[in-house]
Amino acid sequence: MDSFMLFLPENPMIWILIVGVVFLLFGGSKLPQLAKALGQSRRAFKEGLAEAEREEQEKEPKQVQGVKPPLEAIDDETLLEEVRRRSRPQVTESKK
Repeated sequence: MDSFMLFLPENPMIWILIVGVVFLLFGGSKLPQLAKALGQSRRAFKEGLAEAEREEQEKEPKQVQGVKPPLEAIDDETLLEEVRRRSRPQVTESKK
């Protein structure tokens, strides 16, 4: 149980250990460059997510217009009216 507690974010010892390992791996001069690159990557990721959401919102109205409702969504009265309309003989201009 104590070894599990070591890896919880609330434990300050783990944060000290992580900072120490990062400092040893990259050194003091590379840390600002690493932080800048990390910030740019995060910003690019957020912009990509926002762009994908905009594209989805632009596509949705186009899809809704062309899609017919499923047969189960149509009530009986509307269906009966459509059947009657289609069964009526269509009068063309030449017969008038």
